[in-house]
Amino acid sequence: MFKRFYMLVVLGAALACNAAPSQKVPVTTPGDLQPDAQQSVVLKEVASLISRYNYKKVPLDDSLSKIIYNRYLKSLDENHNYLLASDVKQFETYKLKLDDDIQEGNLNDVFQMFNVYKKRYNDRIKYSLSQLNNKFDFNQNEDFVYDRDSLPFVASEADMNVLWTKRVKYDLLNLRLASADEAKNKETLKKRYENLISQFNKLNNQDVFQFFMDAVTNSIDPHTTYFNPANAAQFNIEMSKTLEGIGATLASENDYVTIKSIVPGGPADKSKQIYVDDRIVAVAQGANGEFQDIIGWRVDNAITLIRGAKGTLVRLKLLSKGKSLADKPHVVELVREKIVVQDQSVKKEIKTYNENGRTYKIGIINVPAFYIDFAAYKAGDPNYKSTTRDVKLILDTLKRQNVDGVVMDLRQNGGGSLVEAIDLSGLFIKTGPVVQVRDVKNKIEVDQDEDPAIAWTGPMAVLTDRFSASASEIFAGAMQDYGRALIIGTQTYGKGTVQSVIDLDQVISPSVSDMIARVTNKQKVAGSQSKFGQLNLTMAKFYRISGGSTQHKGVTPDISFPAIIPLDKYGEDTEPSALPYDMIQPSPYSKVGDFSAVLPTLKQMHNSRMANNVSYKYLLEDIADFKKRDAEKSITLNEQQLKQKRDADEARSLEHDNQRRVAMGLQPLKKGAPRPKNEDLDFLKYEAGQIVTDYASMGNKMTAAPTKVDP
Repeated sequence: MFKRFYMLVVLGAALACNAAPSQKVPVTTPGDLQPDAQQSVVLKEVASLISRYNYKKVPLDDSLSKIIYNRYLKSLDENHNYLLASDVKQFETYKLKLDDDIQEGNLNDVFQMFNVYKKRYNDRIKYSLSQLNNKFDFNQNEDFVYDRDSLPFVASEADMNVLWTKRVKYDLLNLRLASADEAKNKETLKKRYENLISQFNKLNNQDVFQFFMDAVTNSIDPHTTYFNPANAAQFNIEMSKTLEGIGATLASENDYVTIKSIVPGGPADKSKQIYVDDRIVAVAQGANGEFQDIIGWRVDNAITLIRGAKGTLVRLKLLSKGKSLADKPHVVELVREKIVVQDQSVKKEIKTYNENGRTYKIGIINVPAFYIDFAAYKAGDPNYKSTTRDVKLILDTLKRQNVDGVVMDLRQNGGGSLVEAIDLSGLFIKTGPVVQVRDVKNKIEVDQDEDPAIAWTGPMAVLTDRFSASASEIFAGAMQDYGRALIIGTQTYGKGTVQSVIDLDQVISPSVSDMIARVTNKQKVAGSQSKFGQLNLTMAKFYRISGGSTQHKGVTPDISFPAIIPLDKYGEDTEPSALPYDMIQPSPYSKVGDFSAVLPTLKQMHNSRMANNVSYKYLLEDIADFKKRDAEKSITLNEQQLKQKRDADEARSLEHDNQRRVAMGLQPLKKGAPRPKNEDLDFLKYEAGQIVTDYASMGNKMTAAPTKVDP
């Protein structure tokens, strides 16, 4: 099972064709982006892998071609702000042709669509720049329609100019409401528009290829995904929560790659020579490598040069904040190290509650993802990083601090490692099945917790929201099926499919790889991990041990909270290409508890508190306000009317916030005052701990003896 999900899946080293196809060369203009031979090979290989091995079988025909076309067009201009109706009419010749293009590895039509979009985008921003010298009347009663995705594409350039004149007016009005300095506002907007052009024109053919591959894979199912080499490297960092580099986060500012934060204890921090807002102007590999100028580079390309294997040397030329290119940059030598991404690691806190004259302590464990440093695990590193190991250490600490209960906070946790979901479940049950997996051949495998050790036996809840997905749903579903924990929050996402990672470098034959390198004269960039990228291919489906799939429906909580994240806009059941819900036979397991006897009382206690809870009242109002605003598609360009509306909204928001603050024992804020740092206004998290306290005060009234569940 561990191999199935994590080891690179090599489905035959020579599935790729022996050469890139010959293609008709399209008519181009200067600045147009073009596909390369490597992308042609990758396109055909990905299509072949999907057609042979994907769990959901979808023929690559005209029907799918239309879906891919619509998705790709939407990715380019979802809001119908750039392309003209005549452009889209021209594109429609590709609607039933893309399936043939994919099978032939032909990307000319795809790039033709992008290049038209690129021209229109640049035209629009340049037009916006030309409008900044206009004198606008902000007393007129006119509206700007900002949400246009349901409207037709604009018919003519004249109509497009009208739309964009209003957009410029809206941008200026926003700045005007903050400052009356018209000259300064126009200069600010000028820089903004120029930066938009600069950043857009840094898009390369890999970006275009990624846009199209997203359209292809998402037309099959929402979770089959292709990652180009740079995105593949980032995906694997997010999975492991570790990277090898200098320990700094970077951003692009005014054509400079700029240091935005420094990881404590990392190489950049230990050097004592690098500071936030320093600008990196050049990078060199090793002690003797030549410096490569990176001014004007995209930040992801710069990161590729700066990251690298642990123990290797990288040299940076840096300009401190306030210095110009006329000043001599200073050079810093750094030895790359393994960096742990702490911001996305498991964290804990303790909340205290008073119930029936007694003080209860509840440990809140925030689990942002199910991660594992697989490379370190595979290498035998005894200190490899993983969600389960981090949670186990926290539980040991909480037990020493004598907490009375635990809340596992899985809100916003989109999943990750299947193995970690199983191992984490094992911290709370003795042994037994955790999840069932049905593969493309309808073979069902039951994944078990085989470790009898239990890290926590006390009262427990799992807190979920709409963005709790995949591995989060496996864990929550298992805890609910076993009767081990109360599930509190909102219905989860419903992502119940299994993806296997396919390293395309291992699939595409060496002869094809060598041929592409010779034709394109491309070499592997220092620090990059892949030439062809990777495919995360849907190859199986998850089922709870009780038999129901987590797919589409997710996990329904025992005690529901209001849905802050709109259920009708986010979730697997909103995805047109999603696999359906179904059921299989349950797996034999023994329930360790049953909340049915106490659940009505717990719900009644929760509802009574919420009936008088100011934060709860305003949360419901905020949700209603969000729905109302979300339905709006236009905004006034009348300065007085817009100011009155925003002032009223701001006053209402401040009033709500202050009443929440007072209810939670905090001081109200004055208008414009900064919010105190590290302030926690998350009353739903606090309420989850209160529900666990309610249960703990009842004396853990679950079914004492295990109950056997058989198919």
